[in-house]
Amino acid sequence: MPQIAQLAETFASQIFWLLVIFGFIYFVIGRGMVPKVMETVGLRDKQIADDLAAAQKARDDADAAEETWRKRENANRERAQAVVAEAKSKAQAATEARVAEAQTGIDARLDEAEHRIAAARAEAAAEIEAVAAEAAQDIASRLADVSVSEAAARSAVQETMTHG
Repeated sequence: MPQIAQLAETFASQIFWLLVIFGFIYFVIGRGMVPKVMETVGLRDKQIADDLAAAQKARDDADAAEETWRKRENANRERAQAVVAEAKSKAQAATEARVAEAQTGIDARLDEAEHRIAAARAEAAAEIEAVAAEAAQDIASRLADVSVSEAAARSAVQETMTHG
């Protein structure tokens, strides 16, 4: 085979060109391009790290602002509840005062009405007594043909009403 016989003659030349090509690739890519790519990757990693740090700082600031807002909101809510409680107590006191005033007026009117009722009852009792005394005089004179004085008839009616 003639190709195998030529192998020894071309082998050295092929190894030389192989080393030249690999050396060229090593220096062009390994020494020229790879450091630039690595530098770009490093810059990108640094930018990402800076962005993450800025985002974390913004998150921490937002959390602090939210906590401050919550504290202020809770304090405002407590003040509002205190104002509402104070307003309720004032309204309740005013209502109780009005109710007490109205109750005093009602009690006064009730006392007045009771006095009027008592006076009307006494007046009615006096009228009933007068009518009863007059009726007793009339009955005694018609049935027994006896004349009874007005004072005697009244005293008899009064005695009957107190015992009866």
